[in-house]
Amino acid sequence: MPDVPYNELPDEHQHFSQRAPWLRAAVLGANDGLVSVASLMLGVEGGTNELHPVVLAGVAGLVAGALSMAVGEFVSVSSQRDAEEADIEKERKEQAKGPAARAHELEELTAIYEDRGLSHGLARQVAEELTAKDVIRAHARDELGIDVDDMTNPYQAAASSALAFIVGAGLPLLAAAFIEDPKMRILSVVLVSAFGLTTFGVTGAVLGGAGVLKGGTRVLVGGLVAMGITYGFGRLFKHGSTSMP
Repeated sequence: MPDVPYNELPDEHQHFSQRAPWLRAAVLGANDGLVSVASLMLGVEGGTNELHPVVLAGVAGLVAGALSMAVGEFVSVSSQRDAEEADIEKERKEQAKGPAARAHELEELTAIYEDRGLSHGLARQVAEELTAKDVIRAHARDELGIDVDDMTNPYQAAASSALAFIVGAGLPLLAAAFIEDPKMRILSVVLVSAFGLTTFGVTGAVLGGAGVLKGGTRVLVGGLVAMGITYGFGRLFKHGSTSMP
């Protein structure tokens, strides 16, 4: 059998781990938005049959949730970036202490490469060449695990999280906003939410290289359980209020 050129071989092992950060934020943000707002609307629906309170709850949930996601993500990522920048600054100060400190840092880098499987001589050569090219970049990447070219952006993280939440929250809100009949409104919210949950779960599984059935079912069941429990609390509140003198 003749050898086949490498560029003509089928790609049988695609890698998906590099998608993890943005995939997690997008899927969780949209799923959180959908489940939160759908559950909130169904909870209010369980306590009243009027359209206005249900829609108002949905709008308030969308706005509050999107802002909460944005602020939370901004604070979290800002703290992470501050810590990364502080560690990089420590490396700069260490390099500025003089030849002895730089020699010690070079030994640390050499030891890191030895731990990864290189011989001492080769590890030393790699450390010296990378240090000569950009000492801070080399230490940030291999000692601290920080890519100086791809540091976290708090503004981008906040905006993407808020947008993902809005996309998910908008589905149940639009599904109920113009339906006067309570039973049809509930049915519409549940069906649209179930479709959205399945879509988010399957999309996340496909992009992440995981099992489609498992990913879609997990998200769908979890969301439906949350909506059902919240609706049940609304019904309990309604029955409790009607029995009060």
